Amino acid sequence: MRAGWKKGWRLGVILALLVVLTACQTEQTQKVTQQQAAKTLAKLPEQVTNSKKSIAGGHFKYALVSWSPFKGIFNEALATDTNDQIIAAPGNEGLFRYNADFRIVDGGAANLRLDVAAKTATITINDRVRWSDGQPLIAADILYSYQIIANPQSQSQRYTGSLAGIVGLAEYHAGKTNQISGITMPDGAQGKRVVIQFKAMKPGMTHSGNGYFWEYASPSHQLAQIPFAKLATSSALREQPLFFGAFKVKSIEAGQSVTWVPNPYYYGSKPHLAAITFNVVSPNAVVGAMRKHRYDVATVASDQWADLQHVARTDFLARQPLSYRYLAFKVGTYQNGHNVMDPQSKMADLALRQALIYGLDLDKITKKYTNGWQFRIKTLIPAAFKQYYNPQAQSYSYDPAKAAKLLDQAGYRKKGKWRTQPNGQPLVLHFAAKQDLTGKDEIVQAYLAAWHRLGLNVKLTSGRLLEANSFYDKLENDDPEIDFFEAGWDLSTEPSPADLYSATAPFNFGRFVTAENTALLNKIDGLGAFNEQERIKAFKSWQTYMNQAAYVVPTTGSYDVRAINARVKGFSLAPDANWKDVSVTAKSR
Repeated sequence: MRAGWKKGWRLGVILALLVVLTACQTEQTQKVTQQQAAKTLAKLPEQVTNSKKSIAGGHFKYALVSWSPFKGIFNEALATDTNDQIIAAPGNEGLFRYNADFRIVDGGAANLRLDVAAKTATITINDRVRWSDGQPLIAADILYSYQIIANPQSQSQRYTGSLAGIVGLAEYHAGKTNQISGITMPDGAQGKRVVIQFKAMKPGMTHSGNGYFWEYASPSHQLAQIPFAKLATSSALREQPLFFGAFKVKSIEAGQSVTWVPNPYYYGSKPHLAAITFNVVSPNAVVGAMRKHRYDVATVASDQWADLQHVARTDFLARQPLSYRYLAFKVGTYQNGHNVMDPQSKMADLALRQALIYGLDLDKITKKYTNGWQFRIKTLIPAAFKQYYNPQAQSYSYDPAKAAKLLDQAGYRKKGKWRTQPNGQPLVLHFAAKQDLTGKDEIVQAYLAAWHRLGLNVKLTSGRLLEANSFYDKLENDDPEIDFFEAGWDLSTEPSPADLYSATAPFNFGRFVTAENTALLNKIDGLGAFNEQERIKAFKSWQTYMNQAAYVVPTTGSYDVRAINARVKGFSLAPDANWKDVSVTAKSR
Protein backbone atom coordinates (compact mmCIF):
# COMPACT_ATOMS: atom_id res chain seq x y z
CA MET A 1 0.00 0.00 0.00
CA ARG A 2 1.69 2.69 -1.20
CA ALA A 3 -0.15 5.93 -1.10
CA GLY A 4 0.28 8.90 -3.41
CA TRP A 5 -2.15 11.49 -4.75
CA LYS A 6 -2.75 13.94 -7.75
CA LYS A 7 -4.39 17.39 -7.50
CA GLY A 8 -7.79 18.64 -8.44
CA TRP A 9 -9.58 21.55 -10.09
CA ARG A 10 -12.46 23.63 -8.81
CA LEU A 11 -15.70 21.71 -9.12
CA GLY A 12 -18.65 23.57 -10.62
CA VAL A 13 -22.29 22.69 -10.19
CA ILE A 14 -22.38 18.89 -10.29
CA LEU A 15 -25.97 17.89 -9.96
CA ALA A 16 -28.10 19.58 -12.61
CA LEU A 17 -31.25 21.33 -11.39
CA LEU A 18 -30.37 20.41 -7.80
CA VAL A 19 -33.09 21.56 -5.40
CA VAL A 20 -33.00 21.66 -1.65
CA LEU A 21 -32.83 18.09 -0.46
CA THR A 22 -35.52 17.11 1.99
CA ALA A 23 -36.31 14.01 3.95
CA CYS A 24 -39.03 13.17 1.47
CA GLN A 25 -36.73 13.11 -1.58
CA THR A 26 -38.27 10.75 -4.10
CA GLU A 27 -36.71 7.52 -5.27
CA GLN A 28 -36.63 8.86 -8.84
CA THR A 29 -34.70 11.96 -7.73
CA GLN A 30 -32.26 9.75 -5.84
CA LYS A 31 -31.64 7.70 -8.98
CA VAL A 32 -30.95 10.83 -11.03
CA THR A 33 -28.62 12.14 -8.33
CA GLN A 34 -26.71 8.87 -8.21
CA GLN A 35 -26.31 8.73 -11.98
CA GLN A 36 -25.08 12.31 -12.17
CA ALA A 37 -22.67 11.81 -9.27
CA ALA A 38 -21.18 8.70 -10.93
CA LYS A 39 -20.70 10.57 -14.23
CA THR A 40 -19.06 13.51 -12.45
CA LEU A 41 -16.68 11.29 -10.51
CA ALA A 42 -15.45 9.73 -13.73
CA LYS A 43 -14.59 13.19 -15.09
CA LEU A 44 -12.83 14.63 -12.04
CA PRO A 45 -9.08 15.19 -12.57
CA GLU A 46 -6.30 13.74 -10.45
CA GLN A 47 -4.50 17.04 -10.08
CA VAL A 48 -5.40 20.54 -8.95
CA THR A 49 -4.37 23.23 -11.37
CA ASN A 50 -3.50 26.35 -9.40
CA SER A 51 -1.67 29.05 -11.37
CA LYS A 52 -1.20 31.39 -8.41
CA LYS A 53 2.24 32.01 -6.99
CA SER A 54 3.23 29.89 -3.98
CA ILE A 55 3.97 31.69 -0.75
CA ALA A 56 6.94 30.79 1.44
CA GLY A 57 6.07 28.32 4.18
CA GLY A 58 2.53 27.62 5.22
CA HIS A 59 1.05 25.07 7.64
CA PHE A 60 -0.79 22.39 5.67
CA LYS A 61 -3.47 20.49 7.58
CA TYR A 62 -4.72 17.08 6.46
CA ALA A 63 -7.99 15.63 7.73
CA LEU A 64 -7.37 11.90 7.94
CA VAL A 65 -10.99 10.76 7.92
CA SER A 66 -11.23 7.53 9.90
CA TRP A 67 -13.45 5.71 12.32
CA SER A 68 -10.38 4.47 14.21
CA PRO A 69 -7.17 5.92 15.67
CA PHE A 70 -4.07 5.25 13.60
CA LYS A 71 -1.79 2.49 14.90
CA GLY A 72 1.36 4.59 14.84
CA ILE A 73 3.86 2.01 13.57
CA PHE A 74 6.10 4.21 11.46
CA ASN A 75 8.40 1.73 9.77
CA GLU A 76 7.47 0.21 6.42
CA ALA A 77 8.83 -3.22 7.38
CA LEU A 78 6.32 -3.43 10.25
CA ALA A 79 3.42 -1.22 9.15
CA THR A 80 0.26 -2.87 7.83
CA ASP A 81 -2.22 -0.02 8.33
CA THR A 82 -3.04 2.27 5.40
CA ASN A 83 -3.52 5.26 7.71
CA ASP A 84 -0.01 4.80 9.13
CA GLN A 85 1.36 4.80 5.60
CA ILE A 86 -0.57 7.92 4.59
CA ILE A 87 0.69 9.75 7.68
CA ALA A 88 4.29 8.61 7.07
CA ALA A 89 4.33 9.73 3.43
CA PRO A 90 5.96 13.18 3.95
CA GLY A 91 9.13 11.53 5.22
CA ASN A 92 8.85 7.90 4.17
CA GLU A 93 10.64 8.00 0.85
CA GLY A 94 11.60 4.73 -0.80
CA LEU A 95 15.04 3.83 -2.08
CA PHE A 96 14.24 4.02 -5.76
CA ARG A 97 12.78 6.55 -8.13
CA TYR A 98 10.34 5.30 -10.79
CA ASN A 99 8.60 6.73 -13.85
CA ALA A 100 4.93 7.03 -14.80
CA ASP A 101 4.91 3.35 -15.82
CA PHE A 102 6.37 2.41 -12.40
CA ARG A 103 9.65 1.30 -14.00
CA ILE A 104 12.60 1.88 -11.63
CA VAL A 105 14.95 4.58 -12.93
CA ASP A 106 18.07 6.30 -11.63
CA GLY A 107 18.01 9.46 -9.55
CA GLY A 108 16.46 8.44 -6.25
CA ALA A 109 17.99 7.74 -2.85
CA ALA A 110 19.66 4.73 -4.49
CA ASN A 111 20.12 3.29 -7.97
CA LEU A 112 19.42 -0.31 -8.96
CA ARG A 113 21.23 -2.61 -11.38
CA LEU A 114 19.87 -6.06 -12.25
CA ASP A 115 22.09 -8.83 -13.65
CA VAL A 116 19.83 -11.57 -14.99
CA ALA A 117 22.69 -13.96 -15.76
CA ALA A 118 24.30 -13.59 -12.33
CA LYS A 119 20.88 -13.49 -10.58
CA THR A 120 21.79 -10.35 -8.63
CA ALA A 121 20.56 -6.87 -7.87
CA THR A 122 23.11 -4.22 -6.90
CA ILE A 123 21.89 -1.23 -4.91
CA THR A 124 24.12 1.86 -4.85
CA ILE A 125 23.21 4.56 -2.32
CA ASN A 126 23.32 8.25 -3.21
CA ASP A 127 26.14 9.78 -1.11
CA ARG A 128 23.98 12.80 -0.21
CA VAL A 129 21.18 10.84 1.50
CA ARG A 130 20.93 11.28 5.27
CA TRP A 131 18.42 10.33 7.92
CA SER A 132 16.50 13.14 9.58
CA ASP A 133 18.95 13.10 12.52
CA GLY A 134 21.85 13.76 10.15
CA GLN A 135 23.29 10.24 10.02
CA PRO A 136 24.11 8.93 6.53
CA LEU A 137 22.09 6.19 4.85
CA ILE A 138 24.42 3.19 4.72
CA ALA A 139 24.42 -0.39 3.47
CA ALA A 140 23.66 -1.72 6.97
CA ASP A 141 20.35 0.16 6.94
CA ILE A 142 19.19 -1.72 3.86
CA LEU A 143 20.26 -5.08 5.29
CA TYR A 144 18.58 -4.27 8.60
CA SER A 145 15.14 -3.90 6.99
CA TYR A 146 15.47 -7.46 5.64
CA GLN A 147 16.39 -8.66 9.12
CA ILE A 148 13.30 -7.00 10.59
CA ILE A 149 11.06 -8.55 7.96
CA ALA A 150 12.52 -12.04 8.14
CA ASN A 151 13.05 -12.34 11.90
CA PRO A 152 9.92 -14.08 13.25
CA GLN A 153 10.24 -12.27 16.60
CA SER A 154 9.40 -8.95 14.95
CA GLN A 155 6.07 -10.43 13.76
CA SER A 156 6.37 -8.49 10.52
CA GLN A 157 3.63 -9.23 8.01
CA ARG A 158 6.00 -8.38 5.15
CA TYR A 159 7.78 -11.73 4.95
CA THR A 160 6.48 -13.49 1.85
CA GLY A 161 7.30 -16.29 -0.51
CA SER A 162 8.43 -13.65 -3.00
CA LEU A 163 11.07 -12.26 -0.64
CA ALA A 164 12.06 -15.82 0.25
CA GLY A 165 13.49 -15.98 -3.27
CA ILE A 166 16.53 -14.14 -1.85
CA VAL A 167 19.27 -16.65 -1.11
CA GLY A 168 19.50 -17.38 2.61
CA LEU A 169 16.45 -15.40 3.69
CA ALA A 170 14.33 -18.49 4.39
CA GLU A 171 17.11 -20.00 6.49
CA TYR A 172 17.37 -16.77 8.49
CA HIS A 173 13.60 -16.72 8.92
CA ALA A 174 13.67 -20.30 10.19
CA GLY A 175 16.36 -19.46 12.75
CA LYS A 176 18.96 -21.72 11.16
CA THR A 177 21.46 -18.88 10.85
CA ASN A 178 21.92 -15.33 12.12
CA GLN A 179 23.14 -14.09 8.74
CA ILE A 180 21.39 -13.66 5.41
CA SER A 181 23.91 -15.22 3.05
CA GLY A 182 22.39 -13.75 -0.10
CA ILE A 183 22.73 -10.12 1.00
CA THR A 184 26.27 -8.80 1.02
CA MET A 185 27.89 -5.39 1.51
CA PRO A 186 31.01 -5.20 -0.72
CA ASP A 187 32.23 -1.98 0.91
CA GLY A 188 31.28 -2.98 4.44
CA ALA A 189 28.36 -2.07 6.69
CA GLN A 190 29.21 1.65 6.47
CA GLY A 191 29.52 1.49 2.69
CA LYS A 192 27.12 2.48 -0.05
CA ARG A 193 26.60 -0.79 -1.93
CA VAL A 194 24.41 -3.82 -1.29
CA VAL A 195 24.33 -6.90 -3.52
CA ILE A 196 21.33 -9.22 -3.35
CA GLN A 197 21.56 -12.79 -4.69
CA PHE A 198 18.33 -14.40 -5.92
CA LYS A 199 17.41 -18.01 -6.50
CA ALA A 200 15.72 -16.92 -9.71
CA MET A 201 15.17 -13.64 -11.51
CA LYS A 202 11.61 -12.40 -12.02
CA PRO A 203 10.17 -10.21 -14.79
CA GLY A 204 8.55 -7.79 -12.33
CA MET A 205 11.90 -6.83 -10.80
CA THR A 206 12.26 -3.90 -13.16
CA HIS A 207 9.20 -2.21 -11.61
CA SER A 208 8.56 -0.63 -8.23
CA GLY A 209 6.38 -2.65 -5.88
CA ASN A 210 7.45 -6.01 -7.27
CA GLY A 211 7.81 -7.74 -3.89
CA TYR A 212 11.02 -9.62 -4.73
CA PHE A 213 13.26 -7.11 -3.00
CA TRP A 214 12.50 -4.49 -0.37
CA GLU A 215 12.40 -0.85 -1.44
CA TYR A 216 12.90 0.80 1.96
CA ALA A 217 15.64 1.10 4.55
CA SER A 218 15.55 1.27 8.36
CA PRO A 219 17.86 3.37 10.58
CA SER A 220 20.03 0.64 12.09
CA HIS A 221 21.93 3.15 14.22
CA GLN A 222 18.67 3.97 16.02
CA LEU A 223 16.93 0.59 16.10
CA ALA A 224 19.47 -2.23 15.98
CA GLN A 225 19.89 -2.35 19.77
CA ILE A 226 16.17 -2.89 20.32
CA PRO A 227 15.11 -6.57 20.48
CA PHE A 228 13.12 -7.55 17.41
CA ALA A 229 10.16 -8.56 19.57
CA LYS A 230 9.91 -5.03 21.00
CA LEU A 231 10.47 -3.01 17.83
CA ALA A 232 6.82 -2.43 16.90
CA THR A 233 6.01 -1.05 20.36
CA SER A 234 9.25 0.88 20.86
CA SER A 235 9.26 4.61 21.48
CA ALA A 236 11.85 4.94 18.69
CA LEU A 237 9.26 3.89 16.11
CA ARG A 238 6.18 5.39 17.71
CA GLU A 239 7.56 8.66 19.08
CA GLN A 240 10.86 9.50 17.31
CA PRO A 241 10.75 7.76 13.91
CA LEU A 242 13.53 8.65 11.48
CA PHE A 243 13.14 9.07 7.72
CA PHE A 244 15.30 10.35 4.86
CA GLY A 245 12.47 12.02 2.93
CA ALA A 246 11.65 15.70 2.59
CA PHE A 247 10.09 16.08 6.05
CA LYS A 248 10.86 14.92 9.59
CA VAL A 249 8.53 14.28 12.51
CA LYS A 250 8.17 17.16 14.96
CA SER A 251 5.50 15.75 17.28
CA ILE A 252 3.10 12.82 17.65
CA GLU A 253 -0.13 12.55 19.61
CA ALA A 254 -0.65 8.80 19.73
CA GLY A 255 -3.44 7.64 17.46
CA GLN A 256 -4.65 11.17 16.72
CA SER A 257 -2.14 13.60 15.26
CA VAL A 258 1.33 13.90 13.67
CA THR A 259 3.12 17.12 12.72
CA TRP A 260 5.98 17.26 10.21
CA VAL A 261 8.55 19.96 9.48
CA PRO A 262 11.20 20.10 6.71
CA ASN A 263 14.10 17.68 7.01
CA PRO A 264 17.23 19.90 6.95
CA TYR A 265 19.29 16.95 5.69
CA TYR A 266 17.08 16.09 2.71
CA TYR A 267 19.14 15.30 -0.39
CA GLY A 268 16.54 16.63 -2.83
CA SER A 269 15.06 20.05 -3.46
CA LYS A 270 13.86 22.00 -0.43
CA PRO A 271 10.14 21.50 0.36
CA HIS A 272 7.81 24.50 0.15
CA LEU A 273 5.73 23.96 3.29
CA ALA A 274 6.82 24.95 6.80
CA ALA A 275 4.71 22.22 8.44
CA ILE A 276 2.22 19.44 7.73
CA THR A 277 -0.21 18.16 10.35
CA PHE A 278 -2.34 15.04 10.03
CA ASN A 279 -5.37 14.88 12.32
CA VAL A 280 -7.78 11.96 12.66
CA VAL A 281 -11.26 13.32 11.97
CA SER A 282 -14.47 11.36 12.43
CA PRO A 283 -16.50 10.89 9.22
CA ASN A 284 -19.37 12.52 11.09
CA ALA A 285 -17.37 15.71 11.64
CA VAL A 286 -15.51 16.21 8.37
CA VAL A 287 -18.20 18.24 6.56
CA GLY A 288 -18.40 20.75 9.40
CA ALA A 289 -14.62 20.97 9.59
CA MET A 290 -14.27 21.71 5.88
CA ARG A 291 -17.06 24.29 6.01
CA LYS A 292 -15.06 26.11 8.65
CA HIS A 293 -11.90 25.72 6.52
CA ARG A 294 -9.95 23.98 9.24
CA TYR A 295 -8.17 21.67 6.78
CA ASP A 296 -6.48 21.88 3.41
CA VAL A 297 -7.53 18.40 2.31
CA ALA A 298 -10.02 15.78 3.43
CA THR A 299 -11.31 12.46 2.19
CA VAL A 300 -14.83 12.66 0.80
CA ALA A 301 -17.35 9.89 1.47
CA SER A 302 -20.37 9.29 -0.73
CA ASP A 303 -22.95 10.72 1.65
CA GLN A 304 -20.88 13.89 2.16
CA TRP A 305 -20.67 14.75 -1.52
CA ALA A 306 -23.85 16.86 -1.77
CA ASP A 307 -22.88 18.94 1.26
CA LEU A 308 -19.21 19.44 0.41
CA GLN A 309 -19.77 20.53 -3.19
CA HIS A 310 -21.24 23.83 -1.94
CA VAL A 311 -18.38 24.65 0.45
CA ALA A 312 -16.67 27.86 -0.63
CA ARG A 313 -13.06 27.82 -1.85
CA THR A 314 -13.12 24.05 -2.24
CA ASP A 315 -11.82 22.01 -5.18
CA PHE A 316 -12.19 18.28 -5.85
CA LEU A 317 -10.10 15.55 -7.36
CA ALA A 318 -10.60 11.83 -7.79
CA ARG A 319 -9.02 8.69 -9.12
CA GLN A 320 -9.71 5.00 -9.23
CA PRO A 321 -6.92 3.73 -7.00
CA LEU A 322 -5.12 0.43 -7.43
CA SER A 323 -7.46 -1.22 -4.96
CA TYR A 324 -10.49 -3.44 -4.62
CA ARG A 325 -12.82 -5.04 -2.10
CA TYR A 326 -13.40 -8.76 -1.96
CA LEU A 327 -15.17 -11.61 -0.19
CA ALA A 328 -12.88 -14.35 1.11
CA PHE A 329 -13.78 -17.70 2.63
CA LYS A 330 -11.82 -19.22 5.50
CA VAL A 331 -10.71 -22.70 4.50
CA GLY A 332 -7.64 -23.19 6.68
CA THR A 333 -5.06 -21.71 9.01
CA TYR A 334 -1.55 -20.25 8.89
CA GLN A 335 0.99 -22.68 10.33
CA ASN A 336 4.77 -22.33 10.44
CA GLY A 337 4.92 -19.91 7.54
CA HIS A 338 2.45 -21.80 5.34
CA ASN A 339 -1.26 -21.61 4.63
CA VAL A 340 -2.75 -25.02 5.39
CA MET A 341 -6.21 -25.91 4.10
CA ASP A 342 -8.76 -27.80 6.17
CA PRO A 343 -10.92 -30.03 3.92
CA GLN A 344 -13.53 -30.16 6.70
CA SER A 345 -13.99 -26.40 6.76
CA LYS A 346 -17.59 -25.20 6.36
CA MET A 347 -16.45 -23.05 3.45
CA ALA A 348 -14.63 -25.86 1.62
CA ASP A 349 -17.77 -26.48 -0.46
CA LEU A 350 -17.59 -24.59 -3.78
CA ALA A 351 -21.39 -24.62 -4.14
CA LEU A 352 -21.84 -22.81 -0.82
CA ARG A 353 -19.24 -20.18 -1.72
CA GLN A 354 -20.77 -19.56 -5.13
CA ALA A 355 -24.29 -19.35 -3.71
CA LEU A 356 -23.23 -16.63 -1.28
CA ILE A 357 -21.83 -14.62 -4.18
CA TYR A 358 -24.73 -15.15 -6.58
CA GLY A 359 -27.05 -14.02 -3.80
CA LEU A 360 -25.68 -10.44 -3.72
CA ASP A 361 -27.07 -7.74 -5.99
CA LEU A 362 -23.92 -5.63 -5.86
CA ASP A 363 -25.04 -3.24 -8.58
CA LYS A 364 -28.18 -2.30 -6.65
CA ILE A 365 -26.44 -2.16 -3.26
CA THR A 366 -23.58 0.06 -4.41
CA LYS A 367 -25.90 2.46 -6.25
CA LYS A 368 -28.26 2.73 -3.29
CA TYR A 369 -25.74 3.16 -0.50
CA THR A 370 -22.65 4.74 -2.09
CA ASN A 371 -24.05 7.18 -4.71
CA GLY A 372 -21.82 5.67 -7.37
CA TRP A 373 -18.67 5.82 -5.20
CA GLN A 374 -18.37 2.05 -5.38
CA PHE A 375 -19.05 -0.12 -8.42
CA ARG A 376 -19.08 -3.86 -9.10
CA ILE A 377 -15.86 -5.27 -10.54
CA LYS A 378 -15.12 -8.52 -12.33
CA THR A 379 -11.63 -9.70 -11.34
CA LEU A 380 -8.88 -9.42 -8.74
CA ILE A 381 -6.71 -7.40 -11.15
CA PRO A 382 -7.99 -3.80 -11.38
CA ALA A 383 -8.81 -2.50 -14.85
CA ALA A 384 -6.14 0.19 -14.32
CA PHE A 385 -3.58 -2.52 -15.15
CA LYS A 386 -4.82 -2.41 -18.73
CA GLN A 387 -2.50 -4.96 -20.28
CA TYR A 388 -3.04 -7.56 -17.55
CA TYR A 389 -6.75 -7.09 -16.89
CA ASN A 390 -9.05 -9.80 -18.26
CA PRO A 391 -12.47 -8.30 -19.12
CA GLN A 392 -13.56 -11.67 -20.51
CA ALA A 393 -13.14 -13.51 -17.21
CA GLN A 394 -16.50 -14.99 -16.23
CA SER A 395 -17.71 -13.27 -13.08
CA TYR A 396 -20.68 -13.47 -10.73
CA SER A 397 -23.78 -11.44 -11.50
CA TYR A 398 -26.85 -11.40 -9.27
CA ASP A 399 -28.74 -14.69 -9.71
CA PRO A 400 -30.63 -15.79 -6.57
CA ALA A 401 -32.38 -18.60 -8.45
CA LYS A 402 -29.04 -20.09 -9.41
CA ALA A 403 -27.82 -19.64 -5.85
CA ALA A 404 -30.82 -21.55 -4.49
CA LYS A 405 -30.36 -24.31 -7.07
CA LEU A 406 -26.68 -24.72 -6.15
CA LEU A 407 -27.59 -25.05 -2.48
CA ASP A 408 -30.36 -27.55 -3.17
CA GLN A 409 -28.15 -29.71 -5.36
CA ALA A 410 -25.34 -29.66 -2.78
CA GLY A 411 -27.70 -30.88 -0.04
CA TYR A 412 -28.26 -27.65 1.90
CA ARG A 413 -31.95 -28.29 2.50
CA LYS A 414 -34.35 -25.95 4.24
CA LYS A 415 -35.58 -27.04 7.64
CA GLY A 416 -37.95 -24.32 8.69
CA LYS A 417 -36.48 -20.88 8.05
CA TRP A 418 -32.84 -21.94 7.64
CA ARG A 419 -30.94 -24.42 5.57
CA THR A 420 -29.00 -27.24 7.20
CA GLN A 421 -25.65 -28.76 6.32
CA PRO A 422 -25.70 -31.74 3.93
CA ASN A 423 -25.37 -33.99 7.00
CA GLY A 424 -28.55 -32.51 8.46
CA GLN A 425 -26.83 -30.50 11.18
CA PRO A 426 -27.65 -26.80 11.66
CA LEU A 427 -25.66 -24.41 9.49
CA VAL A 428 -24.58 -21.07 10.99
CA LEU A 429 -22.10 -18.90 9.08
CA HIS A 430 -20.20 -16.07 10.74
CA PHE A 431 -19.41 -13.11 8.50
CA ALA A 432 -16.83 -10.49 9.52
CA ALA A 433 -16.73 -6.92 8.23
CA LYS A 434 -15.08 -3.77 9.51
CA GLN A 435 -16.37 -0.26 10.01
CA ASP A 436 -14.48 1.58 7.29
CA LEU A 437 -16.92 3.89 5.55
CA THR A 438 -20.08 5.89 6.14
CA GLY A 439 -23.13 3.75 5.46
CA LYS A 440 -21.29 0.49 6.01
CA ASP A 441 -23.95 -0.71 8.45
CA GLU A 442 -26.62 -0.40 5.76
CA ILE A 443 -24.45 -2.17 3.17
CA VAL A 444 -23.72 -5.10 5.47
CA GLN A 445 -27.36 -5.37 6.51
CA ALA A 446 -28.26 -5.56 2.80
CA TYR A 447 -25.75 -8.42 2.44
CA LEU A 448 -27.22 -10.26 5.41
CA ALA A 449 -30.78 -9.78 4.16
CA ALA A 450 -29.85 -11.22 0.77
CA TRP A 451 -28.29 -14.30 2.34
CA HIS A 452 -31.20 -14.74 4.71
CA ARG A 453 -33.57 -14.76 1.73
CA LEU A 454 -31.65 -17.81 0.49
CA GLY A 455 -32.25 -19.51 3.83
CA LEU A 456 -28.64 -19.14 4.96
CA ASN A 457 -28.27 -18.29 8.64
CA VAL A 458 -25.47 -15.74 8.39
CA LYS A 459 -24.54 -13.76 11.49
CA LEU A 460 -22.03 -10.98 12.06
CA THR A 461 -18.88 -12.03 13.87
CA SER A 462 -19.11 -10.49 17.37
CA GLY A 463 -22.60 -9.32 16.44
CA ARG A 464 -21.45 -6.00 14.98
CA LEU A 465 -19.10 -4.33 12.55
CA LEU A 466 -15.56 -4.63 13.87
CA GLU A 467 -13.14 -1.81 14.54
CA ALA A 468 -10.36 -2.04 11.92
CA ASN A 469 -7.54 -3.04 14.27
CA SER A 470 -9.66 -5.74 15.90
CA PHE A 471 -10.80 -6.99 12.49
CA TYR A 472 -7.29 -7.58 11.21
CA ASP A 473 -6.15 -9.04 14.50
CA LYS A 474 -8.86 -11.66 14.16
CA LEU A 475 -7.94 -12.41 10.54
CA GLU A 476 -4.23 -12.69 11.22
CA ASN A 477 -4.86 -15.05 14.11
CA ASP A 478 -7.44 -17.20 12.27
CA ASP A 479 -10.25 -16.49 14.72
CA PRO A 480 -12.62 -19.50 14.57
CA GLU A 481 -15.60 -17.12 14.73
CA ILE A 482 -14.92 -16.03 11.14
CA ASP A 483 -16.20 -18.26 8.34
CA PHE A 484 -15.98 -15.61 5.64
CA PHE A 485 -15.35 -11.90 5.48
CA GLU A 486 -15.18 -8.76 3.41
CA ALA A 487 -11.93 -6.82 3.17
CA GLY A 488 -9.93 -4.85 0.64
CA TRP A 489 -6.45 -4.36 -0.76
CA ASP A 490 -4.53 -1.28 -1.82
CA LEU A 491 -2.23 -2.77 -4.41
CA SER A 492 1.37 -2.21 -5.29
CA THR A 493 2.32 -0.66 -8.60
CA GLU A 494 3.57 -4.08 -9.78
CA PRO A 495 0.45 -6.27 -9.97
CA SER A 496 1.85 -9.73 -9.19
CA PRO A 497 -0.67 -11.31 -6.77
CA ALA A 498 1.87 -13.68 -5.20
CA ASP A 499 2.31 -11.69 -1.98
CA LEU A 500 -1.44 -11.82 -1.33
CA TYR A 501 -2.47 -15.28 -2.47
CA SER A 502 0.52 -17.64 -2.50
CA ALA A 503 0.88 -20.73 -0.33
CA THR A 504 3.20 -18.87 2.06
CA ALA A 505 1.65 -15.38 2.02
CA PRO A 506 0.51 -14.24 5.51
CA PHE A 507 -1.94 -11.89 3.75
CA ASN A 508 -3.71 -14.88 2.19
CA PHE A 509 -6.28 -14.58 4.97
CA GLY A 510 -8.61 -17.17 3.43
CA ARG A 511 -5.72 -19.66 3.74
CA PHE A 512 -6.51 -21.38 0.44
CA VAL A 513 -3.78 -23.36 -1.31
CA THR A 514 -4.23 -25.21 -4.60
CA ALA A 515 -1.79 -26.66 -7.10
CA GLU A 516 -3.36 -24.70 -9.95
CA ASN A 517 -3.11 -21.38 -8.13
CA THR A 518 0.55 -22.04 -7.32
CA ALA A 519 1.27 -23.03 -10.93
CA LEU A 520 -0.37 -19.89 -12.31
CA LEU A 521 1.43 -17.62 -9.85
CA ASN A 522 4.70 -19.25 -10.87
CA LYS A 523 3.91 -18.56 -14.52
CA ILE A 524 3.17 -14.91 -13.77
CA ASP A 525 6.52 -14.51 -12.05
CA GLY A 526 8.66 -17.14 -13.76
CA LEU A 527 11.51 -16.69 -16.23
CA GLY A 528 9.16 -17.37 -19.11
CA ALA A 529 7.25 -14.22 -18.13
CA PHE A 530 10.19 -12.06 -19.21
CA ASN A 531 8.32 -12.53 -22.47
CA GLU A 532 5.61 -9.94 -21.87
CA GLN A 533 2.97 -11.79 -23.90
CA GLU A 534 3.46 -14.93 -21.79
CA ARG A 535 3.03 -12.88 -18.63
CA ILE A 536 -0.15 -11.28 -19.94
CA LYS A 537 -1.53 -14.72 -20.79
CA ALA A 538 -0.72 -16.03 -17.29
CA PHE A 539 -2.35 -13.01 -15.62
CA LYS A 540 -5.55 -13.49 -17.58
CA SER A 541 -5.65 -17.23 -16.87
CA TRP A 542 -5.17 -16.56 -13.15
CA GLN A 543 -8.15 -14.17 -13.06
CA THR A 544 -10.35 -16.75 -14.76
CA TYR A 545 -9.22 -19.46 -12.34
CA MET A 546 -9.74 -17.35 -9.23
CA ASN A 547 -13.31 -16.55 -10.22
CA GLN A 548 -14.02 -20.22 -10.89
CA ALA A 549 -12.44 -21.44 -7.65
CA ALA A 550 -14.23 -18.74 -5.63
CA TYR A 551 -11.98 -18.82 -2.58
CA VAL A 552 -11.51 -15.07 -2.97
CA VAL A 553 -14.00 -13.16 -5.13
CA PRO A 554 -13.85 -9.48 -6.12
CA THR A 555 -16.84 -7.36 -5.18
CA THR A 556 -16.35 -3.63 -5.71
CA GLY A 557 -13.92 -0.97 -6.78
CA SER A 558 -14.27 2.64 -5.71
CA TYR A 559 -13.26 6.21 -6.32
CA ASP A 560 -10.82 7.97 -4.04
CA VAL A 561 -12.12 11.53 -3.73
CA ARG A 562 -10.53 14.51 -2.02
CA ALA A 563 -11.90 17.91 -1.10
CA ILE A 564 -9.07 20.42 -1.49
CA ASN A 565 -8.92 23.99 -0.26
CA ALA A 566 -8.44 26.44 -3.13
CA ARG A 567 -5.11 27.69 -1.75
CA VAL A 568 -3.43 24.30 -2.26
CA LYS A 569 -0.92 23.84 -5.07
CA GLY A 570 1.10 20.80 -6.10
CA PHE A 571 -0.94 18.15 -4.25
CA SER A 572 -1.27 14.99 -6.33
CA LEU A 573 -3.01 11.63 -6.32
CA ALA A 574 -0.31 10.08 -8.48
CA PRO A 575 1.57 7.15 -6.88
CA ASP A 576 4.89 8.94 -7.46
CA ALA A 577 3.77 12.25 -5.90
CA ASN A 578 6.13 13.83 -3.39
CA TRP A 579 5.15 16.08 -0.50
CA LYS A 580 8.09 18.38 -1.23
CA ASP A 581 6.17 19.64 -4.28
CA VAL A 582 3.11 20.70 -2.27
CA SER A 583 2.65 24.39 -1.44
CA VAL A 584 -0.04 26.95 -0.65
CA THR A 585 -0.81 30.24 -2.39
CA ALA A 586 -2.38 32.13 0.53
CA LYS A 587 -1.82 32.45 4.26
CA SER A 588 -5.40 31.54 5.17
CA ARG A 589 -7.82 28.94 3.89
